[in-house]
Amino acid sequence: MEDERMKYRLLALDMDGTLLNDNHEISPKTAEWIGKAAAAGVHVCLSTGRSFNEAVPFGDQLGLNTPMITVNGSEVWKTPHELYRRELLDKELVKQMHGIAAELGVWFWAYSVEGSYNEKNWDPALVDVNHWIKFGYHTEDDDLRHQILMRLQDMGGLEITNSSPYNFEINPEGVNKATGIKIVCELLGLDMSQVIAVGDSLNDLAAIQAAGLGVAMGNAQLAVQENADYVTASNNDDGIAEVIQKFILPEE
Repeated sequence: MEDERMKYRLLALDMDGTLLNDNHEISPKTAEWIGKAAAAGVHVCLSTGRSFNEAVPFGDQLGLNTPMITVNGSEVWKTPHELYRRELLDKELVKQMHGIAAELGVWFWAYSVEGSYNEKNWDPALVDVNHWIKFGYHTEDDDLRHQILMRLQDMGGLEITNSSPYNFEINPEGVNKATGIKIVCELLGLDMSQVIAVGDSLNDLAAIQAAGLGVAMGNAQLAVQENADYVTASNNDDGIAEVIQKFILPEE
């Protein structure tokens, strides 16, 4: 039953390091409390850097029929299987980003509408054919990461975040989880002040700063914790269940 007194009406959840524990599973306790929030009329929205195909099984597992944000905001789904908006990367920028990876010998991946690619299945002929939605790099070499960042910043037209301290995730400029959540709010007739956004990495930062309540996981990167309104327990200790109990259903 919907409770009109409820301050927060949308719970936007990052997946890796947030909703999912380190075994990439949703714990029974977290699933139980998400179910209670949904039953109370709160919209639970997955907000992830993952592609649609990597995210939707978890939405299905939770029985969600709410909008969903994938690839860091490049895609917004009206319902888990109905696309509402998609923002594409410029193909020339994709060529340049791949060139940086090849030159520096750094692992990369790229998501397109047609599929996901990395150095094992990369085909230059597909760059002009496919519709690209995200590009990423991974290296534990701090110097290489710095070089990549400088090059990306010089290119312009890119939104640069991460989903771990060792990677970069690149979307079209101005596209992030916060812009995705704003679109979801428009679809649901809500205001950003009614949103709780929860995450652990730099690709969650814009959403945490823009939401009515920004929550960092206990395992979150320091910059994320410093910009959050609240730091909850870690992803292995049911941090999301704690958020729901504390801010959405405190009487339960």
